[in-house]
Amino acid sequence: MAEVIPMPEEIRATATRLNVDLASLDLDSIKLPPGEDFGIISDDEDLKEGEPLEVEEGFENIIVVDNLPLVPKEKFEKLEGVIRKLYSQIGVIKEDGLWMPVDPETGKTFGYCFIAYNTPQEAELAKEKTHLYKLDRAHIFSVNMFEDIDKFMKVPEEWAPPEAKPYVPGENLQKWLMDEKARDQFVIRSGSDTEVLWNDARHLKPEPVYKRAYWTESFVQWSPLGTYLATVHRQGAAIWGGATTFNRLMRYAHPQVKLIDFSPGEKYLVTYSSHEPSNPRDTHRVVINLFDVRTGKVLRDFKGSADEFAVGGTGGVSGVSWPVFRWGGGKDDKYFARIGKNVISVYETQTFGLIDKKSVKVDNVVDFSWSPTDPIIALFVPELGGGNQPARVSLVEIPSKGELRQKNLFSVSDCKMYWQSNGEYLAVKVDRYTKTKKSTYTGFELFRIKERDIPIEVLELENKNDKIIAFAWEPKGHRFAVIHGDNPRPDVSFYSMRTGSNTVKVSKLTTLKAKQANALYWSPSGRFIILAGLKGFNGQLEFYNVDDLETMAQAEHFMATDVEWDPTGRYVVTAVTSVHEMENGFNVWSFNGKLLYRILKDHFFQFLWRPRPPSFLTPEKEEEISKNLKKYSKKYEAEDQDVSLLLSEQDREKRKMLKEEWERWIGEWKRYHEDEKLVRQKLRDGEASDEEEEYEAKEVEIEEVVDVTEEVVSFD
Repeated sequence: MAEVIPMPEEIRATATRLNVDLASLDLDSIKLPPGEDFGIISDDEDLKEGEPLEVEEGFENIIVVDNLPLVPKEKFEKLEGVIRKLYSQIGVIKEDGLWMPVDPETGKTFGYCFIAYNTPQEAELAKEKTHLYKLDRAHIFSVNMFEDIDKFMKVPEEWAPPEAKPYVPGENLQKWLMDEKARDQFVIRSGSDTEVLWNDARHLKPEPVYKRAYWTESFVQWSPLGTYLATVHRQGAAIWGGATTFNRLMRYAHPQVKLIDFSPGEKYLVTYSSHEPSNPRDTHRVVINLFDVRTGKVLRDFKGSADEFAVGGTGGVSGVSWPVFRWGGGKDDKYFARIGKNVISVYETQTFGLIDKKSVKVDNVVDFSWSPTDPIIALFVPELGGGNQPARVSLVEIPSKGELRQKNLFSVSDCKMYWQSNGEYLAVKVDRYTKTKKSTYTGFELFRIKERDIPIEVLELENKNDKIIAFAWEPKGHRFAVIHGDNPRPDVSFYSMRTGSNTVKVSKLTTLKAKQANALYWSPSGRFIILAGLKGFNGQLEFYNVDDLETMAQAEHFMATDVEWDPTGRYVVTAVTSVHEMENGFNVWSFNGKLLYRILKDHFFQFLWRPRPPSFLTPEKEEEISKNLKKYSKKYEAEDQDVSLLLSEQDREKRKMLKEEWERWIGEWKRYHEDEKLVRQKLRDGEASDEEEEYEAKEVEIEEVVDVTEEVVSFD
């Protein structure tokens, strides 16, 4: 029996009006002309209007993994599980996306497999990370893209030399160092704009170099030698540079990257991201990638929970300290290390593996730091067993892992380590408990790293109970400064590791009493220091000459949040960032405290001087230049005088323009006054003169009836 299809009411009404019996019609026999539907929508029309079917084209998402073990049928599932576990960590493998062919004659695998990912990017990443992966001693993976197989098949039988391409020199990324005016660059971020500018202190203003809106989504960062400017985006990081402008040189794919860190020699870039766990009770998942800066390739990655990357291997989501990896061995970028639970893991960049394939075991280690110049690690272990096992600071040489020096410390509350920039000295600030355990006092253990047997000297302040607010070594020097005291206006003391002919005893140079300071900022060239009172001290600044032990200037930058010396030590910037809503911007000062110019910027986020690479001059040459500075400075003094004359001339021109503008304004008002002379004459009853002396003052009395009131008075 045929299925009865319900008819719409409008069709029934039309059939009734035309006297057509619908029951007698054979609808299946009705044929419409080609291309006509007469408004009747087909049941299949929704399929035509839907999205087109996705048809896979190409094999960009497939990799071929060769040199797998040849296994029989009974071991097939185990090998497949190992391969799937390894490659699913890199990306999502498609359903039925892992295929391992089997030889029908022997029943064993052929020794290779095909893996299909969801995206070509995942396949590329899998190839980069697992090519030459060592499964065991006899099986080292050879990984290729499936599409490359066709290319390999087309390799000619006979070798032909490749076509020589003409050399095209790249941009000089250090050209900014050859500025004829010997100026320094800096980068600022305000609002949505990022700008690179010259510090043109002679003309008392910055000179623009490059400006770009929405250049970064988070922050910018110079590389340690100033070659690159790094920007951070949701998809990853990028570096920029060039001779005359800033071009993008390389991208580093790392979704949701939060932090970046360059190696000291700019060879490597470390990126960090933290991802929310699916289970609220779990910690964040951390991903750290280590890139080759020039090629953009991932050389090593580290993944795990936030706990695994916290100091000492403990801590929660916020327990991760940055940088996780700390670089050592000077500018050669030979080693990097991180701290874990009872270990310090030291890696070498030649293989990006652990030195000797194992970490340095140090029970209960809580902190470590590298020498800035030598492969030496200083590490701190706190007291254990209620004081039965003392705290200690140890110096460990890398790669031998031999202990160079150790110092046991008793009744320790806390400990912090400060390296001098040349690696000659190490200061260890030790907070100790008093006998009653109710309070603490502070002292310093001073290590002389370059001397035989590394002698250690103990320094205690005159008042042991003084709180240490700040400590800072003089760059490339032998002096250090300490802010100490519990008063609202603490003291500042200066010490030297050398005193005349005696180079083995620390001595105090001077103490400055009652200073409004809570931070120390040495000039990069030493000698000069800024005693800064930030936050609660509202931006108090004292420019101090440590050679002459005298104050050069005192100033204030209200609400200042940052102090930054330029790389040469000639200029210093104080800034008010968007932490405060008002007075955002920065001031540029000379080294001796003279305010040169001021720039205001709304929503001011960042100020960074562009670092300079180390000088190629030998110490002997630098000493010679210092001795003959007057001879070298004549040229620059002449240039300064020319600039001064130019500024004076510009100032005179400016005053002249202001005077001419004033005279034009006065002239216009005089003409306007003359044009209204007839109006004034009419208002003055015919008197035309504007001189008050020509008029005689007369007093005229005028009587005027203001109001009249009638009142009937009764005489009764």
